Amino acid sequence: MIRFIDQMDLDGKRVFLRVDFNVPLNEKLEITDDNRIKAALPTIINALDGGAKVVVASHLGRPKGEKRPEFSLAPVAERLALLLEKRVQMAPDCIGKDVENMVNALQPGQILMLENLRFYKGETENDPEFAQALARLCDAYVNDAFAVSHRAHASVVGVPERVKECGAGFLMKNEITYFEKAMKDPERPFLAILGGAKVSSKLGAIENILPKVDSLIIGGAMANTFLLAKGFDVGKSLVEKDLVDTAKDIIEKAEQSKTNLLLPIDVVVAEELAPDVVYEVVSVEQVPSDMIIVDIGPRTVDLFVQEIKQAKTIVWNGPMGAFEIEPFDKGTKEIARAVGSSAALSIIGGGDTGAAVKKAGESDNVSYISTGGGAFLTLLEGKELPGLKALEKCSGL
Repeated sequence: MIRFIDQMDLDGKRVFLRVDFNVPLNEKLEITDDNRIKAALPTIINALDGGAKVVVASHLGRPKGEKRPEFSLAPVAERLALLLEKRVQMAPDCIGKDVENMVNALQPGQILMLENLRFYKGETENDPEFAQALARLCDAYVNDAFAVSHRAHASVVGVPERVKECGAGFLMKNEITYFEKAMKDPERPFLAILGGAKVSSKLGAIENILPKVDSLIIGGAMANTFLLAKGFDVGKSLVEKDLVDTAKDIIEKAEQSKTNLLLPIDVVVAEELAPDVVYEVVSVEQVPSDMIIVDIGPRTVDLFVQEIKQAKTIVWNGPMGAFEIEPFDKGTKEIARAVGSSAALSIIGGGDTGAAVKKAGESDNVSYISTGGGAFLTLLEGKELPGLKALEKCSGL
């Protein structure tokens, strides 16, 4: 059982709050999207209002264990201060005596931002000494970083192993609640939509959810491997030939479990994956040998939309085509609009799928958009998240 922040007494305590503030920056090191910061505000405000001395910790980018100024969290501290309308102190580092002194000088209701955790290799390696150095900064630990909770990093699993009192923030609570609504006792018909580039990256998820769902839609480049398994020529399209037999097995298992497996029936093809190229719509039986599949076609959209309309629970992870390049975003946009128009409980996997839903203007029309693509996929595979397991094991629960 995991304790949540609203069940914890944080008054006067130094609270290590692991968040995911890995926000995009432009060339001027200005934040271009602060949604990840906004998502953590309810947890931060709850801790501050509860009299905690808040120590905010995050990573930014991939500095690979080097202290690189372009990956400093200083711009994030400034934006957080603006959003909170409250001073946010910026630490010169994330560990060390100077940082410990700054933390110990905090008063209840004050907040300090640590410098990038990944300036040290000890973070991604879960080095015991680094984890202990972080643990010295706090009396209690709160994880509100779902997007990194599938990684056994020092700030995710090492710190809670060394702190007596642990819990999860409101963002984490939302992620757990919505996922359990969809997977543990879904209202039926239950539909899963899986897309993206490779079957290999979603194989675990497909095998785990296949017996649980009523219908499974497979789109994106990963559908090419299934089309090949059914005997269709997919031209020069991205395909995983070593997984053709696996795809055949999945098709057979779907038939055995009476799961309605839907694949594209027509596709958009082009000579190359680039804007302004000539493209055409063809049936899956007529893909030219010198072309690549770049999106689902209009008949496939109609087929998928009809299935979406019947669903009461929808879980979607992965775009239907090369949505980042117009006009090959049409299929994904149409699916996003259908999911947004549905009255079903709709859970959207993070990363590309969340970006596609936002691009289609449907963010406010779906039930929940997960903040973590990798973590969401790990849950779809039926695996435990190290970050959640660490909270469950934390003493004091």
